[in-house]
Amino acid sequence: MSTEPAAAEGHPGPADTDAPRAGQGAEATGPEDTAAEEGAGAPDSAETDDGADAGAPVAEPAAQGEGVSETAAEIAAQRELQERIAQRKAAKEGPIAAGGKLSGTAADLLAAVRAVESGERPAAVFGEPAPAPRKVVAEPVRRAPAAAPTGPAEPAVAAVDAVGAVLTEGGAPVSLAAPAAATLGEGADSALRDDPWQLLRIPGVRPEQADGFARALLGAECGPDDERRGRAVTVWLLEQAAVAGHTALDAPLLAQALGKRAVPDPDEAVQSAIAEGDALVFQDALEEPPGSPARAPESARKTAAEDGAEDGSQDGEEAERPVRVLVGLERYALAEESLADGLARLVNSLSKEDSSQALADWEPAAAAASGSAAELIRASAGHGLVLHTGAEAARAEPAALVQAAARLGLRVCAAAHTVDGRRRLAEHVGAGAPEGTAVTVSGLLSGAEGPGRDGDGALAVDLMVVLDAPQLDVETAAMLAESLPDGARLVLSGDPSVLWSAGPGRVFADLLAAQVCPQIASRTPDPGPVGELVSGIGVGELNQVEAPGKEVVIVPVRDAAEAIHRAVQLVADSVPRAIGVPSEQTQVITPGHGGAAGTRALNAALKERLNPGPGRFGGFDPDDRIAYVPAPGRTVPGRVVRADAEGLHLDCAGTPVVVPQDAVERTVRHGWALTAHQAVGLRWPAAVVVLPGDATQALSRPWVYTAFGRGERHLSVVHGADAALPRAVAEVPAKPRTTRLQTLLRAQVPTAQ
Repeated sequence: MSTEPAAAEGHPGPADTDAPRAGQGAEATGPEDTAAEEGAGAPDSAETDDGADAGAPVAEPAAQGEGVSETAAEIAAQRELQERIAQRKAAKEGPIAAGGKLSGTAADLLAAVRAVESGERPAAVFGEPAPAPRKVVAEPVRRAPAAAPTGPAEPAVAAVDAVGAVLTEGGAPVSLAAPAAATLGEGADSALRDDPWQLLRIPGVRPEQADGFARALLGAECGPDDERRGRAVTVWLLEQAAVAGHTALDAPLLAQALGKRAVPDPDEAVQSAIAEGDALVFQDALEEPPGSPARAPESARKTAAEDGAEDGSQDGEEAERPVRVLVGLERYALAEESLADGLARLVNSLSKEDSSQALADWEPAAAAASGSAAELIRASAGHGLVLHTGAEAARAEPAALVQAAARLGLRVCAAAHTVDGRRRLAEHVGAGAPEGTAVTVSGLLSGAEGPGRDGDGALAVDLMVVLDAPQLDVETAAMLAESLPDGARLVLSGDPSVLWSAGPGRVFADLLAAQVCPQIASRTPDPGPVGELVSGIGVGELNQVEAPGKEVVIVPVRDAAEAIHRAVQLVADSVPRAIGVPSEQTQVITPGHGGAAGTRALNAALKERLNPGPGRFGGFDPDDRIAYVPAPGRTVPGRVVRADAEGLHLDCAGTPVVVPQDAVERTVRHGWALTAHQAVGLRWPAAVVVLPGDATQALSRPWVYTAFGRGERHLSVVHGADAALPRAVAEVPAKPRTTRLQTLLRAQVPTAQ
């Protein structure tokens, strides 16, 4: 590993202290701060890693003139999934008997769930004293899980004007009128007058802003104890938790967060949200050892033990088994349940006879392969679900599986997270599989790519291989599992050390931990000094590596201004001259969008050097490198071609895309510099990673692993983080995410296979 000296010229002035914050999920102890703690999905105003670009993935950009039809196809596929979920849940014969040995708080919580499902008002379950009498309400509204649309429907002008009048009366910005009308739907103006805290449903609005709006409209009637406020803040906190990657929150932590938001009776607020169908409550048995932070409240553990004693139960382990009380949004609860059901169906639908015959049929292909590739082929032959772990070089192993299945005459499809991942997958598959076998996950689910669907709506495949599996959020994974026919095999492959999905859940990590199916670990390491360096980071070690060809270069800097100067110098001069990689194939990666050396500052400097211009197309000029974000969580690199009355014309990996003028500011950024979350699933010949001193809080082992692994041939590290870098690699793992997938799946597939 070589080290370049700092630039000779000095750059006076301290580094900007507005450090971008990023990471892997939110700390489990602070759900009220999840938006600021999590880069994947946090609002852009928080200046976090990938702030504006996280969320549920959508289709890759369509060809010019096809964008509307592809979007409609994806939304239709999501709606079809939701209908199947609802039909399957309705077809169940009855509720599963559970909680028979619970009493006290835990039993009351279970009763609350059943009361909501039957349309009754749930009893008070969190607080010991009974609440004041309340009016009888109608049957709770159960909202279907929302799809992940590319954008809200365009509201009518009259509706926007009516909402604007209410916002003006309440002192809120008129600019919120259109998103409020789209989010709240018909009668949005009346809804805001009746319940001003509905403003919290608009992205970017915070509780203190909604409180000011409510005070202006309600006057003396407005108070912190208003039931509407408690319910709205509860939902807002759960939504912020989802932004941070959680699919649910521990009830005590949610109550604590509500207290910090000046909700006087957190228990009552949660009950109100449950009664109105805005949230669901669950209790899951804990398998963690005693003393785990996720253990249930002491009262819940005591009541289970006491009830077992009253029943005369001799099974002390079952009687004392602790439970965890969780509260979550129905959207993600149903998606997680659907995913567990779909995966259990795949695991259980492959009969022993079919497995035995497949093992015999696939054995010649396995014998022709070697090492972990052969293990993967054999495991896939005999099981409906298989997990495969490995880094970039290991992608050759699922590609070998695809080739073997195609030679056996099976209908096979392989999907990657990005267009670039699809390209690299296709290179590995080569001529060993039919054309069009390699697709993107979003294109597959929208119907724009892949084999299509059969008469029952299932994908016409016998084997589905998904690479970049850590990037699957719970909703996308549920759609995928629900789309596979009975008897199909699903292989999920990915690098477990990279950053997790932008959307809620940690699907791949949960499946690895659940141990309900075979797991094949690749023994194929990434080659070269970059591969050696990244492999060490994956196990918490930042090692010195030999780089005789300057494959890895460390560039120390003193402050953010020098970091920007050196990054521009590397991209424009040093890397092309010394390594032979042109500027357009070198990607800059930094922890956040804001800060003195975030993507905004770096992109401004890189544009000035590499493609100067007046920015006459909304800040863009022809040949500008851009990052196109068709929806949160989906970043597609490209270039500006031109602009006209239709909008901004882009070339995204060879696919023409037209972005309407009113969407340019929201969906297009300059793309010479990206965040690590934006860069997941992408690779470039060379990468320049900028680590300014004001961004040390953003660093974690998964972030460093992901950022350093984006360069195929060369990695330059503009290093101003001092000891924070080795400390992050050694001591800062992925932040935990609260999910239920392990519990749900183990209940249906109890025996590890």
